[in-house]
Amino acid sequence: MEKFTLELLFHIIGIGSASGLLYKDNSLFIVGDNSGFLYEYHLDSKDLKRHPLIENPTENIIKKDKPDFEALSYFQDTIYAFGSGSTAKRNSMVEFDLAQKKKIATNNLTELYAMMQNFASIKAEDFNIEGAIHDGENWYFLNRGNGISNKNTLFSLRTKKLNQEFTMLSNDYKLPKIKGVRSSFTDAVKVDNSIYFLATAEDTQSTYDDGEVLGSLIGRIDLETMKINFTQKISDSHKFEGLTLFKKDNNKIEFLLCEDKDTEILETAIYKLSLNLK
Repeated sequence: MEKFTLELLFHIIGIGSASGLLYKDNSLFIVGDNSGFLYEYHLDSKDLKRHPLIENPTENIIKKDKPDFEALSYFQDTIYAFGSGSTAKRNSMVEFDLAQKKKIATNNLTELYAMMQNFASIKAEDFNIEGAIHDGENWYFLNRGNGISNKNTLFSLRTKKLNQEFTMLSNDYKLPKIKGVRSSFTDAVKVDNSIYFLATAEDTQSTYDDGEVLGSLIGRIDLETMKINFTQKISDSHKFEGLTLFKKDNNKIEFLLCEDKDTEILETAIYKLSLNLK
């Protein structure tokens, strides 16, 4: 699967620092890591709607106060938006009902995130959830190893709801380097019995401070073996932080990607990544 194409599809004006992406019913749902909204962009009409996820939401929340929504997951009629857990103010999971088009619950994940840190021996300053998946029976969380310890960890929780009892597993991964810097998870999506993930190399040893972006790659984890069976560098300069399935057939799989440029400019680029399966 070494052949791929990456193309810029369009720009969306009004969204900045895009970090989580979900494609459903010809619409894109997007969160930005410095915003208090869930954005809904219809691909045909080009209409952009903003749905509040927090009280008194704004487009560019200052860094020390932002909820840092980094991951989107979806099951049945509910979208879940997750804070990264990288500071005490970033421990929320917001549930958004697609039928009602409104926020229905806000959950504090401080206890869960602390359990994950203890279970996988991740220091608080190295904890940074950037990907989340829910398939109805399991939850998967990806910790971005952009801290000093480079802990790229996939957590697997066997439970239907996060407030119920669960079993937890964790797997650590040593991801490829780009220009001498170890890449780290930035998002993921489940397709059949695999997890496809994005990873970016960023010249920083902090989950809080940004660094020079050196490129991004895509990879795949087999959920039976929990081993990486494919990686492919897709860019030398982009910091891709959002990944969602777009189309799939026997020969090709297509994803939509969004890029976090770490600026306050309210403009987001959407890319299409196509991978040959044969």
